[in-house]
Amino acid sequence: MRVFVTRAAECLGIDLDWRGKGLEEHAIDKATGKTLVRVDPRYFRPTEVDTLLGDASKAKRQLGWTPEVTFDVLVREMVDSDSKLAERDALIKREGYSVYQHRE
Repeated sequence: MRVFVTRAAECLGIDLDWRGKGLEEHAIDKATGKTLVRVDPRYFRPTEVDTLLGDASKAKRQLGWTPEVTFDVLVREMVDSDSKLAERDALIKREGYSVYQHRE
């Protein structure tokens, strides 16, 4: 998750500094000193494993499949999509309508 969050922050022009370990790990915006990310045990899987690794070699071997989108492109697409939704919600709110809160 740290790699994903770091790449997403980079797409937004935010440089993160990761500190702590385990439940105390958090990310600080280097420019502002503000903590932007904290570990929240509520989002752990019920049976958390140390390492999850995907292997697409079987799909490549048996189906001839190769990925068309890199990890960095996927992160960029996700950030762009969420940014558009945030801009839309900001406009709706500015015009006096209620907006569903997508974050906690």
